[in-house]
Amino acid sequence: MSNDLSMKFRRFAIHECSESSPLYEFLSLKIAEDAEMIQLASSAQKGQPVPNLFFGAVHFLLLKEYKHALTDFYPIITNHPGKAEDSYPAFVHFCRRYSEEIIEILKTKIVQTNEVRRCSYLYPVFSRISHLTKKPLALIEIGTSAGLQLFVDKYSYSYGTEEIFGNLDSEVHLRSEIRGDQSLLNPLHHFDVATRIGVDLHINDVRNTEEYLWLKALIWPEHSERQELFEKAASYIGNQKLSLIQGDGVELLNSFVAEIPTDQTICVFHTHVANQMPVETKEKLLGQIKEIGKRRAIFHIYNNIYDAKLHLDYYLDGKESLNTIGETEGHGRWFKLFF
Repeated sequence: MSNDLSMKFRRFAIHECSESSPLYEFLSLKIAEDAEMIQLASSAQKGQPVPNLFFGAVHFLLLKEYKHALTDFYPIITNHPGKAEDSYPAFVHFCRRYSEEIIEILKTKIVQTNEVRRCSYLYPVFSRISHLTKKPLALIEIGTSAGLQLFVDKYSYSYGTEEIFGNLDSEVHLRSEIRGDQSLLNPLHHFDVATRIGVDLHINDVRNTEEYLWLKALIWPEHSERQELFEKAASYIGNQKLSLIQGDGVELLNSFVAEIPTDQTICVFHTHVANQMPVETKEKLLGQIKEIGKRRAIFHIYNNIYDAKLHLDYYLDGKESLNTIGETEGHGRWFKLFF
């Protein structure tokens, strides 16, 4: 048994699934002690968050209507799910029966959770940047997946009050809790986006059934609201003209910047992507942002380079400003900003 992989499942259960997904929390703790399941999960591509990928693979097959008793434990599939603590025999049986299909998924797919509710904390950040620079924004998202977050200005938002911000006519309404200082809502300026560029090593097209199902499979089984938001955002994106580029966002960054007019403010952003980047790639990205900042204004919004906190680094009039600006829940259910 791989002790390292066992520890990853334990950490996943304790630090990510606790109070969020009883099914994945229970299964993760059981898998951590099961050499057979650890061996199966070890087929995942290097650098991937293995628990997410493994559970995504199983969920993907269930959503493709592979008939099995395991579906009885997935709230996202059945209205009356069984208890999580009764699920492990069915889970193991499913994995044994469909081990070849699971291994194929682990070797070919990557985790690209496109959580649209993260826009809830991106919206105030972009609003602040737009108000500061008095220019429309050029958004460059690294690790864009299907591009849902590139339309941050097209959704509506509420933060625990009756007041609604953003696009009041949007079908996609995002609710999030602000912890701590509420003053960032007063005022919260709407902003214009002139350019949207999304880049990823693998682009997911929500109009493609297989890719749409894979993104749904990455949503945890108890998270019905996340599924509903994904479906609404995917429906919206599917009707928009959006050029998503398949490639290495760090390598392509300079070429993107060269095409953006100077009357737009460049905002490079990525959420929960940098944890999959090698250290040298992170350093290269930060170095490129700094070099670009010598020539023109640029803002960089990110997490998981140094830590899980939200950061805003920017270069304005040639001056560098490096800032830790917030704490965020991984799926955007709550956040705390301090800028």
